[in-house]
Amino acid sequence: MSAGQRANDIPLGREFLEGILQNRTNQIILDRFSAFGIKDWWLTAGCLAQTIWNITANRAPGSDIADYDLFYFDPDTSWQAEDRLIAQGAELFADIPVSIEIRNQARVPIWYPEKFGVPYGAVTAASDGIDRFAYQTTAIGVRQDAGNSGMDAYRIHAPFGLAAVMEGRVIPNTVLPVKEVYDAKVGRWQKTWPDLVITPWPDEEGQA
Repeated sequence: MSAGQRANDIPLGREFLEGILQNRTNQIILDRFSAFGIKDWWLTAGCLAQTIWNITANRAPGSDIADYDLFYFDPDTSWQAEDRLIAQGAELFADIPVSIEIRNQARVPIWYPEKFGVPYGAVTAASDGIDRFAYQTTAIGVRQDAGNSGMDAYRIHAPFGLAAVMEGRVIPNTVLPVKEVYDAKVGRWQKTWPDLVITPWPDEEGQA
């Protein structure tokens, strides 16, 4: 299980954390879920990166963020266990007018091959889901330690670093052969954040 690093221990970590916390929804989710009793979890993906891109573009921090992803790990891979936690999360965040997607990463290998046509591999931690995003740039997770306050209460999991997201560069992560997923998502992102610099999936450049 990745415990992440404190913001001050990661290049650009403090700047990134201060940025994503300007989105009040990120702050609320982190505060509340930290006391939910789950040890291995992360707020991750677009809600973090897009907050940074909004700030860079002088837009409201929460503008055009479709949903907020919460990854957790539970060795109980039954649909019922995940559904129960999703229902509890819906109650926890009932007053927040956004879509919050809570998903057990231990269940991903069950449905991923049928949906995307490729094997996903074993999962032993919530961070495994972040590490296998189709985009290095948004492969970032943040969580808050229960009962702690201040910047040192936050942990960041960023296997590819933070420079790309802070600079608005979208870089593919080819650990899984999901070019179509990458192309579709970056196409949508460019419509909202046209200043993003997109690196093509490698085979578009004639590489192996």
